[in-house]
Amino acid sequence: MPDTDQAACPAAFQTLSVGELAKRAGVAVSALHFYEAKGLIHSLRTEGNQRRYPRGMLRRVAVIKVAQRTGMPLNEIKQALAALPYDRAPSQQNWRDLSSAWREDLDARIRRLTQLRDQLDGCIGCGCLSLTACPLRNPDDSLAAQGSGPRLLDEI
Repeated sequence: MPDTDQAACPAAFQTLSVGELAKRAGVAVSALHFYEAKGLIHSLRTEGNQRRYPRGMLRRVAVIKVAQRTGMPLNEIKQALAALPYDRAPSQQNWRDLSSAWREDLDARIRRLTQLRDQLDGCIGCGCLSLTACPLRNPDDSLAAQGSGPRLLDEI
């Protein structure tokens, strides 16, 4: 319930304290500080230097949480959020545009993960990585010139 100061000032209803936002969004206060430090959300400051978040940040935090659940890296989330309005909650159309772009990325990741799972299944079954048939093998370290990491997996 709002206190009397908020009741006297209707504009106060447009902002949430860091604790209120954390509780309503279901995240830790430290997560909000982290998101803010990374430029994913923003706050206003009171005269006493307390953070106040526009109510639209609730939806923005929800978008961040959904994106994180899909495994999207924070830099991609930040790029996606740059297309959303900063002064209000994203609209249904904003979300539709964002989610359709994410859908393509998710579909590609699902295809890669499914193929990886199916290819690993045989290797896990025999335990030897079947050097003559394994798609993950790298005879004579021929991929070293391409840099570190799972080069064959990146092509899946």
